[in-house]
Amino acid sequence: MPISARSFFATVSLVLMTSPALAGGVGIYAYESRANFCPAGLQPVSLNGVICCGTPNQEQTYQQTMRHPVTRVTHRVRSARAHLSCPAGVKGCN
Repeated sequence: MPISARSFFATVSLVLMTSPALAGGVGIYAYESRANFCPAGLQPVSLNGVICCGTPNQEQTYQQTMRHPVTRVTHRVRSARAHLSCPAGVKGCN
């Protein structure tokens, strides 16, 4: 089955675009908690939303990362204007 040049370049470009995303490791964040039930030398960490014992590889804690300010777009609700008068011959009037 011959492969066309177009599909070959599309496949190569897809692989090249996804390689930076796959190159980085998983972020292991320290998890702030009062109780530490982990063995000596380990601390609570968050790994993809799961809390377990380990050694963090990020400087920020999971809570600090979630507190990061995010700008949100506010949408204005516009109400339709009431038409009090409808002159004769105007389009849309009954």
